[in-house]
Amino acid sequence: MDVDVPIQHASSEPPRPPLADILQRASSVPLRQAAHTVGYVYSNAMMLHSSAFEHPEKPERISRIYNVLHQHGCISRMKLIPIRKAKRDEILLVHSEQTWQSLLMLQSITSEQIALSAQFYEDSSLYVHPETPNCARLSSGGVIEAVMAVARNELQKSLAIVRPPGHHAEPSKPMGFCFLNNVAIAVKVMQQLTKTKRVLILDWDVHHGNGTQRAFNDDPSVLYMSLHRYEGGAFYPGGPFGSMVSCGEGPGTGFSVNIPWPDKGMGDADYLHAFQRIVMPIAMEFAPELVIISAGFDAAEGDELGECHVTPAGYAHMTHMLSGLAGGKLVVALEGGYNLDSISKSALAVAHTILGQAPPELAPLVASEIATETVWQVAVEQSKYWKNVDPKACEPSADIDEITFTIPELLKAHRQEYMYREFEMLEVPLLHEDHQERFSSQIMCTKDIMDNENLVVFAHEFGNIRAEIADSLTCNVREEHSYLVDTSKQLVQWITMEGYSLLDINLFPKPGSPEVPQYPNRSSEQYAKEIMTYLWDNYILLSKAKRIILAGHGPGVVALTELLGSRPAGVMRHVKLVVQVVGYGKVPVVPAKVTAATDLVTWYRQHSLVVVPRDHAIMRDGRTLKRHGNVMPLDETKPIKLMMRALPFIQSYVKKTLEETTPAMPNGTLVNGS
Repeated sequence: MDVDVPIQHASSEPPRPPLADILQRASSVPLRQAAHTVGYVYSNAMMLHSSAFEHPEKPERISRIYNVLHQHGCISRMKLIPIRKAKRDEILLVHSEQTWQSLLMLQSITSEQIALSAQFYEDSSLYVHPETPNCARLSSGGVIEAVMAVARNELQKSLAIVRPPGHHAEPSKPMGFCFLNNVAIAVKVMQQLTKTKRVLILDWDVHHGNGTQRAFNDDPSVLYMSLHRYEGGAFYPGGPFGSMVSCGEGPGTGFSVNIPWPDKGMGDADYLHAFQRIVMPIAMEFAPELVIISAGFDAAEGDELGECHVTPAGYAHMTHMLSGLAGGKLVVALEGGYNLDSISKSALAVAHTILGQAPPELAPLVASEIATETVWQVAVEQSKYWKNVDPKACEPSADIDEITFTIPELLKAHRQEYMYREFEMLEVPLLHEDHQERFSSQIMCTKDIMDNENLVVFAHEFGNIRAEIADSLTCNVREEHSYLVDTSKQLVQWITMEGYSLLDINLFPKPGSPEVPQYPNRSSEQYAKEIMTYLWDNYILLSKAKRIILAGHGPGVVALTELLGSRPAGVMRHVKLVVQVVGYGKVPVVPAKVTAATDLVTWYRQHSLVVVPRDHAIMRDGRTLKRHGNVMPLDETKPIKLMMRALPFIQSYVKKTLEETTPAMPNGTLVNGS
């Protein structure tokens, strides 16, 4: 039997004083009892919003949850937060005046008018009743009170068992069973009346909370995160707003995070994987002062609309993780969920968690291939805005690894074949097993490397991939409009044409193989230093080269500066010039640890050419030092074209250097370090 709870009715509204006074007076009387740290909002009065026909959003949704919580002793351990209707001025913080007036008009709607307008409301996935305005305002006011109780530190956590739901309601448009956006209104009210400003809204309803994101799309004080079934924009509410590239706008860019599942059937493993890789890293970086869960339970096992498989234990674990944020200040507000058994069991698991009970133990979980792929794509997008998101840690490991080739593998194979076909260059053998595992086929040399007196050592990573995206919804690549841009191609052609020998080093290491476990995993910088030192000791010094040019492009410049630090005496004796095309990266400097015992700084300043864009930070800050060498700024803002623009200067500089005993400065503006 349903247990009715007294309603705190709103009083009639007098002439309107200032908004702040209205909002302050509209909030409930502060809760001062310390016997409870968790509160709840509930009233049977919200069940009066009903349909004459069978509808998923039925009144029993909230009574079933309340009764199950009562039967399991949760209600007795929570403090009842008095419910009330949301005020007009509170609602207008999110919604338009027209939305408010349209809602009030429903109070006088007749049965005949409901029948005649049924199709109109059905088009917006709504049904109406004369009690709809009161129930919507109670639902909204209940969430306001649940949020205010926690924001004022009267309670640690609260649970709002309310209906109709709210997260689809947009500022000027009710839709998707929702009339007022309960959570959005509550956050706006709380931000005006308390010192709490920075809020995380985590929406795990199976549908995207378009209304909530819309309310805060340009607001950096509210981080909105949603996990939802998307299906390329075909699943309700539809369209691109819930896609992974919908990340907010203006000052709110990056503060909307969508994890859009491409299909039905997602379960605990998928949701918890997304929490571990996306939700929690971003949430911790954002550091909210309050967390609100838009807790729709229609992704639960058994819900016919959601068709997903999240269990009560899964919801408990997600709640437990979110409880670790904001000092434990957490509000759970009911949204969707239409299977009465599923919604009540899931809500019970959440209630147990916010009351301090440990989440149930889960069996070993492995996220599905489709989920790991989605999470990885979201990580790539969100890493533009959040440092804590690591796309590499999210890369899916498919079961088809044995029959796949990675893009880096294909690019390296292409370069090896091209260098052999065009210039008859050969692969350099590497004796160290770990180096062979990481760099095989990536180090090439001309046939005359041991006999030519002029040697160019070129360190780089493989070229840039230019890909056209078919559409922003799926992020699929249009393969026929994708290509490789290798800015080193012209440089290599010129080197071989001039008759210089060439040692070409691709410094992008392959992933380590489990078949070589005895070698510890190292960073790319460590590998670059190792392989450069190895090649210097075992090939370059053993050759007949008397005039050596070290050239680096992009990340390859790091390897050259590492070589300067590890072999300073040999480099100063044999190298005539160090050319480094940096782009917008960090300008290389002579390692400080070796400068005290050598004249490396002086030598480097006389034998270096560092190419950067003219608007590089080092030019703006005016911090060019002796350890930077000779810096040449060019009027080129695109790093991919910097090598092409710099090539005539490099060619002139290298040629004069190899022909003269002392290097000649090329024509152009050079900035000498002071």
